[in-house]
Amino acid sequence: MKTDTNVMQRLGRSEIYANYQKAFGEATELPLTLRPLEFWQLAHRHQPHENPFCALMAQTNRTCAACLEVQQQTVQEAENGPVTVTCFAGLHDTAVPITLGEKTIGFLQTGQVAIGESPSEEQFSRVRRQLAEWGSQIDLQQLKEAYFHSKVLSQSQYDGAVGLLEIFAKHLSLVANQIALREAEAESPLVRRARAYIAGHHEDPVSLQEVAQAMHVSTFYFCKMFKKATGLTFTDYLGRVRIEKAKTLLLNPHLRVSEIAYTVGFQSLTHFNRVFRQLTGQSPSVFRTNGGSRERSSTRVAKSKHSSLRISPQRAYATAAA
Repeated sequence: MKTDTNVMQRLGRSEIYANYQKAFGEATELPLTLRPLEFWQLAHRHQPHENPFCALMAQTNRTCAACLEVQQQTVQEAENGPVTVTCFAGLHDTAVPITLGEKTIGFLQTGQVAIGESPSEEQFSRVRRQLAEWGSQIDLQQLKEAYFHSKVLSQSQYDGAVGLLEIFAKHLSLVANQIALREAEAESPLVRRARAYIAGHHEDPVSLQEVAQAMHVSTFYFCKMFKKATGLTFTDYLGRVRIEKAKTLLLNPHLRVSEIAYTVGFQSLTHFNRVFRQLTGQSPSVFRTNGGSRERSSTRVAKSKHSSLRISPQRAYATAAA
């Protein structure tokens, strides 16, 4: 859990996320928040493009609690993919998961938007009745004006915005994987030696027992110290090291995927494909197609003022980990 929190904090402070948040807001006029799993605040409070209606709703305890309930429902249902939830006022919120391996560690969240139709008098009447039931003391005239100024997008426009977040979430997940490896660098001499040993032998069928013996400690002690320091099991860490090496080799179109799998230490192509998909969210072949085109176009992209949105995974990691 500590590793997950650290990774999310690093992503949140990264230049690439700041640039994307700004560009997304300018293009869609919607708020965007990167939030960890455990987050007990309103995601878009005081964020650029926060819906004024939602900002007013956040000013009283009962209405704020209703908004928090919607947000919590959204992220609880978004463990395996994007989910959009509609609040009692008819506005929509969406969460897109960020993963570290197979595990969800946070979300990209947007919303506070009306989809398809502008807010109506009938809808606001329902809002007013609900507020009366809650006993909320909000200036209804000010609230109504804010409600009817809510951002409105067509279904296709909103689907496109969510699609952009899905692409960026996959990118951030790749960066998160690399940060998780980097987090292990400032550890004990035992862990540093173990990482060096793994880096030098990852192409071989290296085992837990072999590494523990090389470190002159018991398997039990090594597992305990390695997991405590890195937040990863030996097997998970070894898989990540091998996949990072494979990602580099996949940029060479002359190497077969099966050849790469065995070169980085996997004894089965099926196992390689499964682990690669778990850690990157895509197959090696798809990564080769997408990654290769990004690498080849990196020179041209650097000339664009929007290059931060199409940055390569390697450069993204360097930025986020700085």
